[in-house]
Amino acid sequence: MKLQSTPGYKIIHQWLAAKGQHPFLFQEQTWQHLINHESGLVNAPTGCGKTFSVFLGAVIDFINQHPKNYQTKTKNGLLLIWITPLRALAKDIGRAMEDVIAELGMSWKVGIRNGDTTVSDRQKQKRQMPEVLIITPESLHLLLAQKDYPEVFKRLQIIAADEWHELMGGKRGVQVELAISRIIGCRKLQGANKVELETAVSAKMNGHPQPAPTPKSTHNKPKTVNGELCVWGISATIGNLEQAKEVLLAPTGVTGVLVKANIQKNIQIESIFPDEIEKYPWAGHLGIKLVEKVIPIIHSNKTTLIFINTRGMSERWYQALLTAAPDLAGLIALHHGSIEQDTRLWVEDNLHTGKLRAVVCTASLDLGVDFRPVDTVIQVGSPKGVARFLQRAGRSGHQPGAISKIYFLPTHSLELVEAAALKKGIEENYIESREPMLLCFDVLTQYLCTIAISDGFVPAVIIKEIRSTWCFSSITDDEWEEVLFFLTQGGKALQQYDEYKKIVVTDGIYRIENRRIAMRHRVHIGTIVSDAMLKVKFLSGGYIGVIEEYFISRLLPGDTFTLAGRNLEFVMIKDMTVLVRKSKNKKSIVPSWMGGRMSLTANLGQKLREVLGPGNAQSNGEIFEEIRVLEPLLQLQRELSCIPNENELLIEHLETKEGFHVFVYPFEGRLVNEAMAAILAYRISLITPITFSIAINDYGFELLSDQPVPIDDTNAYELFSSHNLLPDILKSVNSSEMARRKFRDIAVIGGLIFQGMPGEPVKARHLQSSAGLLFNVFSEYDPNNVLLKQAYHEVLDQQMEELRLRNALQRIAESNIIINFPKRLTPFCFPIIVDGLSRNNLSSEGFEDRVKRMQAQLKVEG
Repeated sequence: MKLQSTPGYKIIHQWLAAKGQHPFLFQEQTWQHLINHESGLVNAPTGCGKTFSVFLGAVIDFINQHPKNYQTKTKNGLLLIWITPLRALAKDIGRAMEDVIAELGMSWKVGIRNGDTTVSDRQKQKRQMPEVLIITPESLHLLLAQKDYPEVFKRLQIIAADEWHELMGGKRGVQVELAISRIIGCRKLQGANKVELETAVSAKMNGHPQPAPTPKSTHNKPKTVNGELCVWGISATIGNLEQAKEVLLAPTGVTGVLVKANIQKNIQIESIFPDEIEKYPWAGHLGIKLVEKVIPIIHSNKTTLIFINTRGMSERWYQALLTAAPDLAGLIALHHGSIEQDTRLWVEDNLHTGKLRAVVCTASLDLGVDFRPVDTVIQVGSPKGVARFLQRAGRSGHQPGAISKIYFLPTHSLELVEAAALKKGIEENYIESREPMLLCFDVLTQYLCTIAISDGFVPAVIIKEIRSTWCFSSITDDEWEEVLFFLTQGGKALQQYDEYKKIVVTDGIYRIENRRIAMRHRVHIGTIVSDAMLKVKFLSGGYIGVIEEYFISRLLPGDTFTLAGRNLEFVMIKDMTVLVRKSKNKKSIVPSWMGGRMSLTANLGQKLREVLGPGNAQSNGEIFEEIRVLEPLLQLQRELSCIPNENELLIEHLETKEGFHVFVYPFEGRLVNEAMAAILAYRISLITPITFSIAINDYGFELLSDQPVPIDDTNAYELFSSHNLLPDILKSVNSSEMARRKFRDIAVIGGLIFQGMPGEPVKARHLQSSAGLLFNVFSEYDPNNVLLKQAYHEVLDQQMEELRLRNALQRIAESNIIINFPKRLTPFCFPIIVDGLSRNNLSSEGFEDRVKRMQAQLKVEG
């Protein structure tokens, strides 16, 4: 059926024309695929109508099916599931969809299902499902935990995974894969008789073997899904779009289509320069000093988003802006994940109506400001990745044809090199990939418990669905049997404890029949695991937000800290709630949240090495302005040592009164540099007995010892070899302790540890203690346990970035290693030394005063 000849298209085209709008080609292509009942992934720049490419396609298809009564037809059942990663995004999308439905005179209902949905709204949805349900991955799994859940999906026509690039790289993406596989499985059973189910039950009861895994192949796959259920992903630009499509559509068994918008989004990037470039920079100190340069930008724009990389710094920036411009009081706001929900919703609503001039925010608004009048973005500090920078830039000018304007404000002068690297990466469309996760057994065990609560499952049927997903396509029979044994008997190590025997088998059906186990499971469905959060309330009443337990445990009564832009005096902790009163103290402690530091991506690291090289720091034949402004610093680096190009590795030897320093500059990001430093230290210790202290930043690392460090032309390449890498990684770091901490999250997701009921969470140290005990039990009595092995794999893949480390070492093996002996500290090594000082508290004098004294001494020596 040709799109343009359908009644649905004609109605939508007339509706758009009346508004002075016309569909983009990529939208019409998506609509055509949708009415053909094909699946796929649509990619377009931020603000160019990706949402309407799928949503309006669903509307067109419905009108085509009901051309005479599409406006009056009600109670159609659930037709469209819209999966979204953020609650804020759900509200925006729902509002936009409702506007379309109202203007077309249709009777569709749009529902939202997430952690904020009230019990009464959930009951209404249960009685009568809306035509469109906007839902998070966690709430979608909660639907699967309801009795007779297949009835919910019997009329479903489209599953849309919004912001799929955000979901795919984490365990929430695995949740989406499994949910799609189950919904498709339901539809297959509903569309056929129950012979397959009965055969599977019989096979299980008679002990027949289950089918072996079959290798994935995209050849000769059909274009449509059984039962004409379409699955669509909506994604911003990433480096592996084709793979992103394959991951999402794997459970459908179809290849699907990739629709790419041929639209160039106009992005203007402008750096904010300090009045004077420090030749000896250090991380973090500069940004807040440039607040006076931000005020005019806020005043000259209607709405500005100021992105800060950490919640702690966002609190400081909010206070600094109010101090510098008191006239902005009431016109600027703060938004991050630890602020009380009502306050966040107030900020989002006032952004939408344009009442706020600026909002200081973190990643909490990375995706959540669609359809809002934001015209300027300021990025404070490096976003550490090209894709993240593009995503944030796209928050401004969020409509087709509009210019996205973003300012880059450095937190230290050397960070301006990253601004040039970002420009180069965007010019060359060098966008990061999002790697899908594999064999997440913690998510699998949680999922199996979820469907065991509702209607139960038959292993021989459900394993086919599970193997259809990208994540579990390679699960072996032994691994599958171990998962089942763990859920029914507690596994090898825990079979003596009844609390771990969650699932019982009745007539071949695996179910959870214990109401207490079922209730506990429902309240903790999800894969987002954070440190224990405590509510913060005024003594007089009034909820402010949440704070991590580890931070508040270090405070004494009377101490002042900042949260949600307020200075608060800590009074006491009562019933897992932090009680506070307002404080007039101008000095306060800014909370630091766990995991605050992001690491440079491989793509941005590559562009960073390129722009530092001679002749590469150019855009359209002209030197990047950031590099030109940095020339005094770069010239000093050349005089004292050198600036490596993209095919060189610079090593600097330096002796000071602190000892013998070795500085290495791979420009690979904090995580890779940390792993490389540990391996280098281990390999040097095999040459001679020696101990080191290590300091790291995104550009390089330092090994400091009390004796000369034996790295020279004779052994450098051998020390940086990728040969024997994995054994050396395991020997160079305390991998067992790292795996132990990683295991805590896996144990929580997999249901080994109960986090407590809502409002009564188990303390973080008790969770870690329980996880540590289980880790020890598995290590001793079940060393091949799939959850234990997963912990070690996640340490290598996520914390050590083993694959990227291997690639970096192979690059170094093909590079020219330059070893220099500067007579004093260089501009490149200075921030690494300062980073080490900030972590080790080596002096009782004020940290910033000590750094300034070091800078002054270096100027004198120069």
